[in-house]
This record gives sequence, C-alpha cells and structure tokens, in this order.
Amino acid sequence: MTDLELPDASVAGLLGFWSLIHVPDDAVLMAFGHFKRVLRPGGTLLLGFHVGDESRLKTRGYGGHPMKVHVHLRQPTQVAGWLRDAGFTVKAQMLLDLDGSAPGAVLFARVQEL
Repeated sequence: MTDLELPDASVAGLLGFWSLIHVPDDAVLMAFGHFKRVLRPGGTLLLGFHVGDESRLKTRGYGGHPMKVHVHLRQPTQVAGWLRDAGFTVKAQMLLDLDGSAPGAVLFARVQEL
C-alpha cells in the first residue's frame, strides 16, 4: 500500500479490508496518496479497519500460529480525516459491533474531482 506499482488513474476502485491495521500512523498518508494516485477521477475506495486507540504486537495468528505483526487500531474520525487530507471525500461510514470484542468500521470514499 505504501508503494503501489500501478499506473496513475489505472483503477476504478480499491478495496482495503483490514489491511490498513498493519500500516503505522506515519505511513498512512503515503498509502492514501498512492490510493488516490492510482484511482481514476471519481474512483471509489472501500476501507475496513479495527476500531480502537492502541497499537499492539500480535504474536499469535488464527489457529494459534506464531507471528509477529503490529496491529494499529484507530477511530473512524481519525481515518476519515486522513482520507480528506489525501484528497478523498468520505461518502458513507458504517460502524460494526462497537460494543463487542472486535469493533470495526467501514468507510466509503471517492477521489475528489477537480
């Protein structure tokens, strides 16, 4: 996500489901800049992520397999602000299971047209 090898304006839409959680805060704007670059004018982005206010090291994957990845939980307002800063317009937001054990959010955004 931080170095997409796709031509400019080459895709109509992008799906980023629960992958942004592995990008540190200081690289999110770079990733969103690449998303905007490869999307056609008016292109759409559907982004899903875990909601929270922490970063943690995950050492066990699904099924108990050992792993070592950082997981970054974020608030929807923070992600929406980064999207706007990168040139997107957030069109819709859906919050998932906010009172449960794995709260999430889905944001639908479009590249701002000139």
